[in-house]
Amino acid sequence: MKSRAVPNQKPVVILMGVTGAGKTTVGQALAARLGVPFYDGDDFHSSANLRKMRSGEALTDADRRPWLLTMRSAIEDWLRAENGGVLACSALKQHYREMLEGPHSDVIFFYLEGSKTLLQSRLDAREDHFMPSHLLQSQLDTLEPPRNALILDIRLKPEALVEIGLAYLNQNRADAD
Repeated sequence: MKSRAVPNQKPVVILMGVTGAGKTTVGQALAARLGVPFYDGDDFHSSANLRKMRSGEALTDADRRPWLLTMRSAIEDWLRAENGGVLACSALKQHYREMLEGPHSDVIFFYLEGSKTLLQSRLDAREDHFMPSHLLQSQLDTLEPPRNALILDIRLKPEALVEIGLAYLNQNRADAD
């Protein structure tokens, strides 16, 4: 994979994948290790989108567009301020990822990949999450595997995924120097 990091700049990393992949868990740990803020893509959803998902209805591209544009604007702010950040966001389709990335090659994607069985078992164990577990299949059907992302196997412990991610970022930083 081509180096995308900018030397001496805090990275903007987007942890992507379907519901239950561990984006928040891994993202919070990665952000803490990098010393950058963590952001959950769910916090950028409109109340209408949250209501729709809570009721078990999958979002459409039209529903997602304002959400993606709001996150794109936030990413622009993080890059401008050179604060970096880790964003947990499903980013299921290639054109969603392109919207989030914009013209910047310094936005890095980590794809949390796992089997439907493992994802479903994680969702079944969740409590107090707005996303009903039966929407997993809809997300799997929508998912377009990324073309340019570090692929992380969610069978590994979150700490191991963070270490792999950090090694990748450090190698990209060294390659960019």
